[in-house]
Amino acid sequence: MRRKKVLLVDDSATVLLLHQGMLLELGYEAVTARNGLEALARAETERPDLVFLDVVMPHLDGLETCRALRTREPTRNTPIILCSTRAEPRSVQAGFDSGCTDYLAKPFDGAELTALLRRYLD
Repeated sequence: MRRKKVLLVDDSATVLLLHQGMLLELGYEAVTARNGLEALARAETERPDLVFLDVVMPHLDGLETCRALRTREPTRNTPIILCSTRAEPRSVQAGFDSGCTDYLAKPFDGAELTALLRRYLD
């Protein structure tokens, strides 16, 4: 049985490394992208089982990236978890309006992320 693949999208190399390590420990495969444009290309070639997407990024933010992923056949139904420091109701609603499956406010702990990953991947 193949390992589930998660596309991690964040403009912070540190965040990507931390999350990548955690995913590997949990038995998932991790693929990374540093911005929304790169995420769209990686999603097309990698066909992830889940996308973990930062909202605040240069070039193409997480909301725009989420909307674009929802219009493409390979990722139309892929779970997308948006994460942001912006946790006020208006920002969370904007996340869901863009098509995300779930929204995680930063800072979050490993247990929260683990629970979401298991909810959508196991």
